[in-house]
Amino acid sequence: MSTDTLLADGALQGHRSQTDSITTSAAGALAAAGLEAAVQRFVAAHRREGHRFAALDPLGVAKPMDAQGLAPARFGLALTDTFGGAGKGWLGTHQVQELDRRLKAAYCSALALDCSAVRDESRCEWLYAKMEATAGLGAAAGGKALLDRLIRAETWEQHVAERFPEAKRFSLEGCETLVPLLDALIAEAAAQGLSHIFMGMPHRGRVNVLVNVLGMAPADILDYFDPASPNPEKHHDLVYHLGASHVVSTAQGEVSVQLSYNPSHLQSVYPVVTGMAHASQALDTPRRGTRAMALVLHGDAAFAGQGVVMETLAMSQKPGYSVGGTVHVIINNQVGFTELNMMNAAQARYCTDVTRMVDAPVLRVNADVPEQVLRAAAIAVEYRNTFGSDVVIDLIGYRRLGHSEHDMPTLTNPRGSATTQGKPSVVAVYGDALVAAGVALKAEIGAHIAASRSAAIAAFSAPERRGDDSVAATRSPAPEAAPLTHAALRAAVQEMTRLPAGFEPHVHIRKLIEGWHAVANGEAATADWCFAENMAYASVLGAGVDVRVAGLDVRRGTFMHRHAVWHHQAPQPAGQEEFIPLQQLGTTGRFDIANSVLSEEAALGFEYGYSVQASRALTVWEAQFGDFVNGAQVYVDQYISAGEDKWGYRSALTMLLPHGHEGVGPEHSNAHLGRFLSLCGDNNLRVAYPSTSAQMFHLLRRQAFCETRKPLVVMTPKVKLYKEPGSHSPVQHFLEGEFQPVLDDDLVGPVGEVTRLVLCSGKLYYQLERARREHACADVALVRVEELYPFPTDVLAKVLRRYPALRTVVWAQEENLHHGAWSFVRDDISQACPAGVELRCVARPNTASGATSSYAVHGREERELVAKAMGLAPTAR
Repeated sequence: MSTDTLLADGALQGHRSQTDSITTSAAGALAAAGLEAAVQRFVAAHRREGHRFAALDPLGVAKPMDAQGLAPARFGLALTDTFGGAGKGWLGTHQVQELDRRLKAAYCSALALDCSAVRDESRCEWLYAKMEATAGLGAAAGGKALLDRLIRAETWEQHVAERFPEAKRFSLEGCETLVPLLDALIAEAAAQGLSHIFMGMPHRGRVNVLVNVLGMAPADILDYFDPASPNPEKHHDLVYHLGASHVVSTAQGEVSVQLSYNPSHLQSVYPVVTGMAHASQALDTPRRGTRAMALVLHGDAAFAGQGVVMETLAMSQKPGYSVGGTVHVIINNQVGFTELNMMNAAQARYCTDVTRMVDAPVLRVNADVPEQVLRAAAIAVEYRNTFGSDVVIDLIGYRRLGHSEHDMPTLTNPRGSATTQGKPSVVAVYGDALVAAGVALKAEIGAHIAASRSAAIAAFSAPERRGDDSVAATRSPAPEAAPLTHAALRAAVQEMTRLPAGFEPHVHIRKLIEGWHAVANGEAATADWCFAENMAYASVLGAGVDVRVAGLDVRRGTFMHRHAVWHHQAPQPAGQEEFIPLQQLGTTGRFDIANSVLSEEAALGFEYGYSVQASRALTVWEAQFGDFVNGAQVYVDQYISAGEDKWGYRSALTMLLPHGHEGVGPEHSNAHLGRFLSLCGDNNLRVAYPSTSAQMFHLLRRQAFCETRKPLVVMTPKVKLYKEPGSHSPVQHFLEGEFQPVLDDDLVGPVGEVTRLVLCSGKLYYQLERARREHACADVALVRVEELYPFPTDVLAKVLRRYPALRTVVWAQEENLHHGAWSFVRDDISQACPAGVELRCVARPNTASGATSSYAVHGREERELVAKAMGLAPTAR
């Protein structure tokens, strides 16, 4: 019901609209009924719309709606009316005047409830009960202890400004109440039985939180601001990007709080934190006893403006991504950089509106009334734990300074800047509130503030640096990578294909089952990529390593290449509608597979967070097409490739990126191999391009068992390579050996006759091999480079030395010259080449868009490329 309808109904349907034609007793009964109905509408209007009438802006700039809109008279009620008779009243009263006072205190004060997005009435009723239960909470509830926390938050900002006036810290001034809010959230989490909080936040206030909530030594933080720091080499990132882990002691118990590091892409940390929380919950066992919560802080403008927020909210509703509800805190200073971002009560437009998509209630609270902030924290955490759903605290404050301390806010907001500069701080405001509440005399409060401020400055000036009390993710040693035996392979196939009674698989799956048994029983000569990937996971799970696979369509696979989930096909229901083969093995390793929302950005961020927390698991994210990874570029650039160097985050995330030119256009051909290679340095990534199913099998196993955890980027097949018979490996190749970074030519004739050697990767090898057979090129060897970073220079050099008559080495790539690997591997290949050997490159020419959309043009380009690489073209030799 709209506000206008709700309020108008109160006036039009008041209890005084009785006619003279009815009897006095009937009139009395109707009047009583009309009165009760009017009271109900009066209460409902406050519950649903009260937040629009609340004075929430500490500056008084964002105006609430006219208070007359919720006046009793608007509903046909007089202040002197009584209701309820001998029965139950409302909020413990039968008087309209007292009811009005209590409703205003509950819904139109410094803490207001907006549950207009919540469609579940039982949740709304729960929220109403909480709002109405302690509506009269006053300043005395927080007392001097709360005042001290505000003083400490405020004094930190002043201390840094005085010590290092040129430092950029993204001051919390105007929202200092965030510090006691976090205290309260952590304490309430402990009271609810939670033991771990995964937290993310933007720049604003981060340095303050690191010192005042997460226990970082002030000297360690101030060292980042000091231009004469004695240890500048220890500063791997900006101070306002830092994360921390700290065990916070509360009256209800200890809580481990982990603040994630954050690059300057403000909201990007949101899915990372939820991935971490999900991993912690997935790894939770009775032995560990860990219960985790995601707590994410946001800036108002970024929360409303950045699409990754919407993606992450949508993703949280899907199986495989839930964290049991996230507590969101908006640090709402009502401005984004220089653009005002004021809430609009008249139009009911708020920066939190995006959370309507997940039915999240919003607790809007005035940051200058800190005792109500504590109440918001208690309600929020209990709501999250009760319903397993998201909840938002909109902490409405202001920004006393500019975007950073060096900004000039008067240029774009002169009146607003003048207002904030002249406004008393929250310490002064709350001190006055304590005096008004009779907690202490004004002189006593003044002395207390001065003493507390001096104590805070002394603590912030201490030279001691604190030892690291970080709670690192558990890092168990790498399990033994035992080879897969034929017996183990047969047993795995047997267990994975034992269908439940009544389950009817698709005819395609029946053929797949037959093929798997044929491979396991030695009746098939080779095994395809689907078998290879599934058996790799089976062997990893058998070693006790968890496996998670996620992304678009991964349960089946874009190219019908995985088939990790089988569906019952008969029209009659079965006891089990879907069957997941890899969950039938009875292993200690856990297998999860989840189709993501139609997104790359939030989905990849989530898996990165999961992989950091579940450091020993094999975490796999697959793109629908490798090209689409550019939708998640911020995570590739800022997290995956650089996270360990900047923050010490060890991730072994595996990214499977379908790649290869097949004549299907620029958006379905190129996983941006060159872009990934340009990010490689100091052994930060592994980049592979396997050409056989056995190589894929061993690559996944190596990633799972390797002690050194590094992200892995894999250029994976699409249709042609999946179907290429030559890429399907003999079963013995799965049972023996390991991943080979270079595959020498096992089909070439006498090595002494080879004068030309072609290096390539992926499916291009099979085109070259067909051309060699067709043209009887006995003097050409074909060598596959299966790992492009770290480049296997020594291994390649050893292979090249096998060919004593070698005169020319050709690097052949199907990608356009500037999109492929050539620019990044050229020097390594040159170093591996024997003296006197010429090095050339054959590739498609540079174009702005990349791959052609014409299958005919693609075929022509491919023939020309193969001919040049093999030396068959007139100018190729």
